Amino acid sequence: MLAHVISIGNSRGIRLPASMLRQYNISEEVELLPGKGEIIIRPLARKPREGWKEAFAAMHARGEDELLIDDALDLEAWEWK
Repeated sequence: MLAHVISIGNSRGIRLPASMLRQYNISEEVELLPGKGEIIIRPLARKPREGWKEAFAAMHARGEDELLIDDALDLEAWEWK
């Protein structure tokens, strides 16, 4: 695919087709990696635990946040050596 370099304000840039942005799940930011004779454009990787707070809040609202395993240890049952 060819893309033309265009003027964007005082800078220069390229336009990426919307279908390509959807295909690679690019919404706001990308990572630019300089290579040997090339520039690699890569979607940002999700941050670890991104969205967990909202997911846990939704689980709590549905009553799905019960402990499945008792987290209390029965220390009397353990033999310490």
